[in-house]
Amino acid sequence: MLQFLHTRIRVSDLERTIAFYEKLGFELTKRMISPQGNQLAYVGIPGSKHLLELCWSADYDVQVPEDLMHTAIGVDDIMAACADLEAQGIEIWPENWKSALPAVPEGKSKIAFVTDPDGYEVELIENH
Repeated sequence: MLQFLHTRIRVSDLERTIAFYEKLGFELTKRMISPQGNQLAYVGIPGSKHLLELCWSADYDVQVPEDLMHTAIGVDDIMAACADLEAQGIEIWPENWKSALPAVPEGKSKIAFVTDPDGYEVELIENH
């Protein structure tokens, strides 16, 4: 049986990035040093088997091109999730999310985005 286990992203500050993803509801599941000497931290959402592998090494300069990739997480109430994240100092976009999200027609996906400390986008999608 095949399983999708994790996705790796390079980060410039491991502790700062772990703290960011914890604000999104991720939990740190494991830390280790890779055979190549990279510091690795695995974060995941409770109930999901897929992990995000955060990789840091002193000799790697992280430069994330705009719109290179993004991750997506489902939330039960996007308005509450965005309000909570904004209260924690995380910028939500679109900038006008407080008026734009309630205006999304019934049956259409309500989505918003946040950006992690290195520029990776995280899409928030309201569960239907």
